[in-house]
Amino acid sequence: MILVFGSINVDLAVPVPHLPAPGETVLGGDYRLLPGGKGANQALAARRAGAAVALAGAVGADAFAAVALELLRRDGVDLALVREVGPPTGCAAIMVGHGGENAIAVASGANRAATAASIPDALLGPATVVVCQMEVPAAETAALLARARAAGARTVLNLAPALPPGPIDLTQVDVLVANEGEAESLGGGLARPRAAVVTRGAAGATAYLPGGREIAVPALAIDPVDTTGAGDTFVGVLAAGLDGGLDFAAALRRAGAAAALACLALGAQSAMPEREAIDRAVLRL
Repeated sequence: MILVFGSINVDLAVPVPHLPAPGETVLGGDYRLLPGGKGANQALAARRAGAAVALAGAVGADAFAAVALELLRRDGVDLALVREVGPPTGCAAIMVGHGGENAIAVASGANRAATAASIPDALLGPATVVVCQMEVPAAETAALLARARAAGARTVLNLAPALPPGPIDLTQVDVLVANEGEAESLGGGLARPRAAVVTRGAAGATAYLPGGREIAVPALAIDPVDTTGAGDTFVGVLAAGLDGGLDFAAALRRAGAAAALACLALGAQSAMPEREAIDRAVLRL
């Protein structure tokens, strides 16, 4: 089973001819209100890849909560650990330019109230892969990772957004996933997790494993429409592969193929591929 602890948002996505410079106003096309948040995105990606998934986090008592949870509920993600709290549901404002590049601002809202204590010890064992990111309080993520490792669970941390780990002890992380910019923010910290994966967009991804071993996988050749959900799809599908017993190289290839497929439509969750589509895409790598 995969347990994702992380953010749950609504994405307000606006297509624009180009990303605005500081002080510039750009007129865009029709906006779309879409479910998002790195925790929710990764949970849905793992579920669509075939894993049993539970999501722990927080939403507000507002209309955005229903939007944020709609696809998760429809696709069978276990939401029993999603709490309703006082602050509003998190919201991300996303501008998407030609070629799929994007700029994102996030209002955390209820995500600041996500707590590791809401997750019972019974869910943290050798049969569980715990997936975390950096959009909920780092102290809560640190507490959960420590508990999970002590209980024998496998732990995955996505260093996104690129914030300092702070109280998070990277020695408690089995697999760290970061893009090139996020990896640079760690400096020499990539040596501390048991395995680190650096995603490089169209250049593929590289895993750095114990003993100096490296695994490089290519990216699927595509014409991207929107890259918003690519990173979260990669993490969720990688976790699903590891949870399903795949070796690291095979799990990495599936994650890379799925991330590319997630760039072929607008939105994050709405563009995430199903297992059958990932199966076909892996054959093209």
